[in-house]
Amino acid sequence: MGSRFLPSPAFLRAIFLALIALWISPELVLAKHAGRTRHYKFDIKLQNVTRLCQTKSIVTVNGQLPGPRIIAREGDRLVIKVVNHVQHNITIHWHGVRQLRSGWADGPAYITQCPIQTGQVYVYNFTLTGQRGTLFWHAHISWLRATLYGPLVILPKRHASYPFPQPEKEVPIIFGEWWKVDTEKMINQAMNTGSAPNLSDAFTINGLPGPLYNCSAKDTFKLKVKPGKTYLLRLINAALNDELFFSIANHTLTVVEADAVYVKPFKTHTVLITPGQTTNVLLRTKSKSPNATFIMAARPYATGPATFDNTTATGLLEYENPSVSKAKNKNKKLQLLKPVLPQFNDTSFATKFSNKIRSLNSAKFPAKVPKTVDRRFFFTVGLGIIQCSQNQTCPNNTMVAASINNVSFVQPSTALLQAHFFNKSKGVYTTDFPANPLVKFNYTGNPPSNIMMSTGTKVVVLPFNASVELVLQDTSIIGAESHPLHLHGFNFFVLAQGFGNFDPKKDPAKFNVVDPAERNTIGVPSGGWVAIRFLADNPGVWFMHCHLEVHTSWGLKMAWVVQDGKGPKQKLPPPPSDLPKC
Repeated sequence: MGSRFLPSPAFLRAIFLALIALWISPELVLAKHAGRTRHYKFDIKLQNVTRLCQTKSIVTVNGQLPGPRIIAREGDRLVIKVVNHVQHNITIHWHGVRQLRSGWADGPAYITQCPIQTGQVYVYNFTLTGQRGTLFWHAHISWLRATLYGPLVILPKRHASYPFPQPEKEVPIIFGEWWKVDTEKMINQAMNTGSAPNLSDAFTINGLPGPLYNCSAKDTFKLKVKPGKTYLLRLINAALNDELFFSIANHTLTVVEADAVYVKPFKTHTVLITPGQTTNVLLRTKSKSPNATFIMAARPYATGPATFDNTTATGLLEYENPSVSKAKNKNKKLQLLKPVLPQFNDTSFATKFSNKIRSLNSAKFPAKVPKTVDRRFFFTVGLGIIQCSQNQTCPNNTMVAASINNVSFVQPSTALLQAHFFNKSKGVYTTDFPANPLVKFNYTGNPPSNIMMSTGTKVVVLPFNASVELVLQDTSIIGAESHPLHLHGFNFFVLAQGFGNFDPKKDPAKFNVVDPAERNTIGVPSGGWVAIRFLADNPGVWFMHCHLEVHTSWGLKMAWVVQDGKGPKQKLPPPPSDLPKC
């Protein structure tokens, strides 16, 4: 009889450890890719701030303007405790964050939550899934985002690299808009009387207007750079009502990302950025320290019929010169060079710039464009007039307003998401938002004689995972204008844009379904149209609105209700216990 094989204790131990490893390995893999939980505290409080020769009390996060920078990595969870110490109701929106199955944390007032009242606390809790790049956060109630805003930077996962040269340094540059008056009193008065709100008094770069404004030479953003290096500038337009051109004198910028999606790199002297958009650019400095300081400037791209704040915010790009002592540097007069920006109404530049933005569409970062379409929509966006209510004091009892498909949105007094989740929509919203204009007309030609719009709280209901194609068409009523449309809860693909009226027979032939830009905010061209596609893979209620605050106030907004799917990962979880009450 042959001898039987008896395993040694060492062999048994190895087998045991191998089995344990097999049992544990899925968790290990998850742990390796799972992100950290990062905690922030936002104290909403008043702060005295002086700009343009005068001091005013503004609403801030932690007393800062801009507010604190949030930094996380792809896959991280953010837990942000917001404590309201001011008299205003508050909500915070994490602009561009997908909020997959975390719609309770999205932030638009009366859409996904009731506001945080004075003395109350709400914890925004969400995970940054499948996103990396520059986004931002801002208040999403009334006009409080004038001073409540800040960068949200999502770094790639650990050991993941950028698809462009690693920069020496990363610098957020956030554009804002400043009013001398109290913006809350101003917009409330404007809405009560049916009049247009005041224009802003200045634009700002990282909260500072720069020397072209009164008393503002000391309030100038300065970017100090070394020669022969690459810097990543994270540009964010947090202004309320103005698309902006941005340029740095005698320097070329390479665009590498838009709305936190990598793009095919291209070089430009000027960037166009609408409110709600973010753009990452690489700045390669000159090989030797030049005898000059370079002005960076931001000023509006304006297409509408109304007046606008025609001023320019400036900052300085200063080279460090290691060979010269600081004392000598101070006494040395450097040449000051200014950039040349496009004309305020240069729609040709705007169109060319927008068309250059294409998804990277690499093996690692593919453009997952829906190839088939389940639901098609055609939305007109623009201005008109509405009847004033009894508690308004309007001349002629009408006021200028804005709409989508001629429906000027009425803000409900309870949050849409709660009404949807608990099946209590009756009296809150209706599901009859028109998929097409009820009255067809020559949208960009001579306006119709009747420009009265209807009002209502209407939504579109989408089944889970429906692929949606939407054409957004500007109208010439009161005046054609570029409208930066922002969609919450999704990125969309920009298939094509054009001028005049969209032609459903000819224009789809121009659609780019290979490497279109993937964004969360797109400018509907002045007197033109843009076609987008998105996949409704995120259950909840998702706001879509013009990111010009004046148009949002006037009703250029609507909401998509995306139903739950069948699987557990396709359903919206119940609200957190601390969700504010109306």
